[in-house]
Amino acid sequence: MDIKQIKTDNDYRAALKEAEALMTAGSDTLEGEKLDVLVTLIEAYEHKHFPLDLPDPIEAIKFEMEQKGLTVKNLEPMIGKSNRVYEVLNRKRSLTLKMIWKLHQELGIPAESLIKPRTQTNI
Repeated sequence: MDIKQIKTDNDYRAALKEAEALMTAGSDTLEGEKLDVLVTLIEAYEHKHFPLDLPDPIEAIKFEMEQKGLTVKNLEPMIGKSNRVYEVLNRKRSLTLKMIWKLHQELGIPAESLIKPRTQTNI
């Protein structure tokens, strides 16, 4: 097995190409083990060089609403009466801990996304 650390963009592209060629390897074969190691190295490189930021809490809620076909009425059990839901969605009111917990439990929105502080650009 000839595997090395991924340090450059060229190393990264070569590792992706090699991993793609090994995709059909069985998990209990030498090629399958090589694929597992390559994927781990690729993920580490991507995590370091292409970090993903958590979505804005309101955008996360709106995304879930769109994906699940939810309306303001559907959010009332989690946030409160419709006027409170509109205030939250329009960024006039912050989410409370109770709202965050209910949105996480009911809609499956990652709590990490819901507790992300607002920045100047998303106020």
